[in-house]
Amino acid sequence: MDSYGEILRNAREEKNLNIEKISREISIESKYLTGLEEEDNGVFPGEAYMVGFLRNYSNYLELDTDYILRLYNNKKIQESPVPEGLLVKRRPRWLIFAIVIPVVFIIGTITTVSILLLSKKHVEEDDSVVLSSKIKTKQYELGTAKFTQRVYKGDQILVPTDNGQIVLTVRDTLSSFGLDTPGGVFYTDLAEETEIDINGDSSPDLIVYVADISSTDETRGVEVSLLLRHGVSVASQTSNVDDIPFESDIKSKHPQKVILEDNRAYPFTINASFRSSCLFRDKVDNDNSVESYFSKGEVFTANPHNGIRLWISNSNAVKFTIIADSKTFDLDIGQAGQVLVEDIKWIKDSDGRYKIVVIELD
Repeated sequence: MDSYGEILRNAREEKNLNIEKISREISIESKYLTGLEEEDNGVFPGEAYMVGFLRNYSNYLELDTDYILRLYNNKKIQESPVPEGLLVKRRPRWLIFAIVIPVVFIIGTITTVSILLLSKKHVEEDDSVVLSSKIKTKQYELGTAKFTQRVYKGDQILVPTDNGQIVLTVRDTLSSFGLDTPGGVFYTDLAEETEIDINGDSSPDLIVYVADISSTDETRGVEVSLLLRHGVSVASQTSNVDDIPFESDIKSKHPQKVILEDNRAYPFTINASFRSSCLFRDKVDNDNSVESYFSKGEVFTANPHNGIRLWISNSNAVKFTIIADSKTFDLDIGQAGQVLVEDIKWIKDSDGRYKIVVIELD
């Protein structure tokens, strides 16, 4: 009889795949994949898990899943001990009748009740459990800041514009990310960045990037980043121009670094990733300052309308990324061990144009 474990291993090796790569792609721990190939049922928390993993692994390797499951069931039957009832001595005939008659009566009663209950059902049920039917869809509101989230089929992205709310619906989460918009359905593949038209005016409005998507399980959803292009009017997402200073009012002996120029000011996003430990304080717009201690590998994100002030105990420990007008700007400031106070904010020049600048303060 064929060995299902050997079939799995041979199929994987023919495709030049390793256990760790497959584990990441189908979200099954490598010890369970090894257990399937070695036919070691003892590593699984229960038979239901083992059968589910066997089905997913077989599908991933593009094997005949029904055949693989039959091999597993045949092996299970062969390895099962002989039922105890087959080893005992034959019971007296009167005892058999005493047992069989009540059992037949009970089975007949259960069968009748089951038929009556089933006749009331109008929805056919599949022989497998559909987990996604219990997942509630969610709504997210998109602004000018970059939106990064794992979304699922049926989830909605709301874009509140001055001309009314635009509703984007997640259509597909298997192999390609499908987004249903008033301008049509658009698809984006893994690690691909696309620009799509969400309002049907034949002009790209939204940048879509897919960071993670499964080719075998749509219930895993999609890790996606969305960013509105400059020019899409989003309601209640403007900077307070009365609070933006003129360039001539800035007092600093250090030169300004201009990040972006535009004819209007709008909220932007700043991301900080920490290379090493650092005491870090921030003040967004007119809010109170917040002080925190960050370790290597941690991140900080803020979405100021006008600007942000940063206090950094070790400036070389932090790398900044600024996202504005759907563009990304990398920013390294200061030197190792240097204590810095920086403003990153909008200012106005004498011509009435706006600039995002980095200003070192004394």
